[in-house]
Amino acid sequence: MQTFALLSKTALQAWPKAELHCHLDGSLRLETLLDLARQQGKTALLPADSLEGLAEILQQVDTSASLEAYLQWFRYTVPLMQTREALRRIAYELAEDAARENVCYLEVRYAPVLHTEEGLTLEQVNEAVLDGLRAAERDFGLRIGLILCGLRHLPETFSLRTAELAVAYRKRGVVAFDLAGGEAGHPPKHHLHAFYYARNHLLNLTVHAGESWGPDSIHQALFYCGAHRIGHGVTLYQDPDLLQYVLDHQIPLEICPTSNVQTKAVADYATHPLRYYVEHSLAVTINTDNRLFSRTTMTEELWRAHTACGLSVQQLREVVLNGFRHAFLHWDEKQDLLRNVEASLKQLTADPTQPSLTH
Repeated sequence: MQTFALLSKTALQAWPKAELHCHLDGSLRLETLLDLARQQGKTALLPADSLEGLAEILQQVDTSASLEAYLQWFRYTVPLMQTREALRRIAYELAEDAARENVCYLEVRYAPVLHTEEGLTLEQVNEAVLDGLRAAERDFGLRIGLILCGLRHLPETFSLRTAELAVAYRKRGVVAFDLAGGEAGHPPKHHLHAFYYARNHLLNLTVHAGESWGPDSIHQALFYCGAHRIGHGVTLYQDPDLLQYVLDHQIPLEICPTSNVQTKAVADYATHPLRYYVEHSLAVTINTDNRLFSRTTMTEELWRAHTACGLSVQQLREVVLNGFRHAFLHWDEKQDLLRNVEASLKQLTADPTQPSLTH
């Protein structure tokens, strides 16, 4: 039972935010999904031909039986993301949506190999995404980093090629290399060469781990792949020794509450280990994962962490600051950003005129 006063969603909207775990192909606007399908003559690929119909069907994401079932929803977005124009538009709109809710630092991730089905090269795909993100940076004033993902279920040669692409763009907007996709039966250690290449070329590393597979997945991500951050990490609590290691080294967890419930990584918000992790001083961040499929925003995720997972205002503030503390930014840049964010949060949480409490 909560005993603290609740922040209003309006107050949370005003907080400066950093998002570290957001998938490009899971974060289209619903209107854009339908518009692109019509433009490209691919409406037959969608489960409905109206916004109302699509919105209703997307409610079924909540009944996904597993992570693997949840990932099947991407069959509606990826086929529409095979042109430079579509990729640029989707990247730009995602950043615009983030900026509207005061996300001032955003890391977007995607797997370039998924967008080469109609003839684009990996480089053309990446240039299109970066072009959209750069334009959004100029227009909306937020800062953006791009993360390239290898895919667990594909041969390691694809991951290595993606790591090479990430390294080639390391000083042109790409900030990290990641491994994504269904965990079961696809251990991170099968992609060692890709991670070695990225690490050996000074690239940041994050790995999806501990979402639909247990703490061994996190263990491999850390000690085989050298991950600097862990995507999700929901099952970490099942291995107290590993949890202690993650705590001792302050390895950040990229928690996505709504997605974690949808993929059945947790049964519900009340049993999510988020509060346990925060109370035990782990470096937790909150993220959307997939804005379209989870029908969410950063404000919504923070609101659910506060109201459904039980984080206090002070705990929520620290989680928000963690998003900036563990961003894949150079140290000096990060400290400058943190100082500004801390000052802003101090003012917002101290000003009695702010619409901060709900009664």
